[in-house]
Amino acid sequence: MYYNYFKALHLIFVITWFAGLFYSPRLFIYHIEALKKEKIERNILIKQYQLMAKRLWYIITWPSAILAIFFASLLIIINPFILYQSWMIHKLGFVFLLILYHLKTHMIFIDLQKNKVIYTSMFMRLWNEGATLLLFAIIFLIILRDSLQTVFFILGFLLLALILFFSIKLYKKYLKSNE
Repeated sequence: MYYNYFKALHLIFVITWFAGLFYSPRLFIYHIEALKKEKIERNILIKQYQLMAKRLWYIITWPSAILAIFFASLLIIINPFILYQSWMIHKLGFVFLLILYHLKTHMIFIDLQKNKVIYTSMFMRLWNEGATLLLFAIIFLIILRDSLQTVFFILGFLLLALILFFSIKLYKKYLKSNE
């Protein structure tokens, strides 16, 4: 009876979770690039980006992750037979990678909150695409389920990764040519 309500809530929180995972690394990029600004501008920008990241991370991203996982767990408890379907096992594998991605992003967030910059803005641009790749993988697994041919899925996934990688490289060249 409640299955579809839990499914709707799960989807809502997955969407808001991904929104946080998409925007947080973008704020990290701005933070890192603000270090190249003049001192007064740099100090203002960094404080603002830290505040924005903190609010996004703790008010949207973390609660959404927890609630998405909670409602997914309820769906599995209500319908445990879904775990016998191969597409769900693959999806859970990608969700595990998503959780690892989330935790690593949290570590980067913590470092930047302490003004400890470990990664370049170029690395963060590449990192930002990790959530995109995971989103594509998870959605295609859910929609296509067992009709998905593994070879085409892997090739499509790799093609998307290459397109994103080369798009970022082109953007980097564009930025350098406009400096």
